[in-house]
Amino acid sequence: MENIINIGIPSKGRLRKDILKVFKKNKLNLISERGERDLLGSIKHLSNVKILYLHAREIVERLGDGSLDLGFSGFDLLKESEINIQNKINVVKKYGFGKAILVVAIPDPWIDVQTVADLEEIAFEFKDKKKKRLRVATKYPNLTRKFLFSKGVTQFKLVSSLGATEAYPFTGSSEIVTDITSTGETLRANNLRILKDGEILRSEACMMISKSTSKSNALKKLLKLFSKN
Repeated sequence: MENIINIGIPSKGRLRKDILKVFKKNKLNLISERGERDLLGSIKHLSNVKILYLHAREIVERLGDGSLDLGFSGFDLLKESEINIQNKINVVKKYGFGKAILVVAIPDPWIDVQTVADLEEIAFEFKDKKKKRLRVATKYPNLTRKFLFSKGVTQFKLVSSLGATEAYPFTGSSEIVTDITSTGETLRANNLRILKDGEILRSEACMMISKSTSKSNALKKLLKLFSKN
């Protein structure tokens, strides 16, 4: 019997819905014993394929360690992962959906701050006058750190966001944020403004494979199928 192909699909959210449409379009009938909440599934008439419903971030991790052969996740999550994980994954296709941008956003009242360079001045003021670092709430510490350093902003402290990042400045948990947004509406609703040159990364849904996976005929067929959309 041919080796089992493990495929990771996001377990929730917009990404899951869009990926499931790709399966439907290709007449691949997904079966789950216990319906939508099931963490495992299969494809009708393809006994060599196992579906695992995982958090989109975990899909990237598992492609990196080779326990998934193929997976669907966001480009942002791939780029946020550790370099040694990124090096073990190939992006086979970028889909036109799930588009969003990771941005730096600041409170509206900071009228003197328009660019990332202006942020460095504020950061130094915080350090000198308030004796504390400018706090940046984010779910993307690696991308945020790399971006701010590349722009010459060094005096900041990252705060790990566990929930709605845009609320952090409002609750006094951070001064600014980096957040993923598709329209910017949520940020605006929370009186935050995206810096003019505050775009860190453009993301969309991707099909990725683990470099350690064997390129079986069955996998090649699936890749071909999913690449059509």
